[in-house]
Amino acid sequence: MPVVELTTIGRKSGQPRSCMLTSPYQEGDRTYIVASRGGDDQNPAWFLNLTDNPEVTVSIRGGAAQKMHAEVVPPDERARVWPLITSKHTNYANYQKKTQREIPVVIVTPARSEA
Repeated sequence: MPVVELTTIGRKSGQPRSCMLTSPYQEGDRTYIVASRGGDDQNPAWFLNLTDNPEVTVSIRGGAAQKMHAEVVPPDERARVWPLITSKHTNYANYQKKTQREIPVVIVTPARSEA
């Protein structure tokens, strides 16, 4: 799985917050990450940060950091990609079994430049 460094803006502090994650699924320039937190009953802080401010910075596989836009995938898309993710990476299915919350899937895409 590609390693992703995700930098969000802290929803309380307003400061940049970076974390290392993995991306179990990619489609073209779309990178998917899973807010599993190991099956914990609470969402990870990075997820809460990007729901408040979806403009993030991402470095994939140690490459140059890029400005990107993050969003929680809608239910129909989650229904499509979740089986693709869990068929190759069963740990995510096991995490889902550990918690009552539906584990969110997030997609990050290159930020659109404003002309």
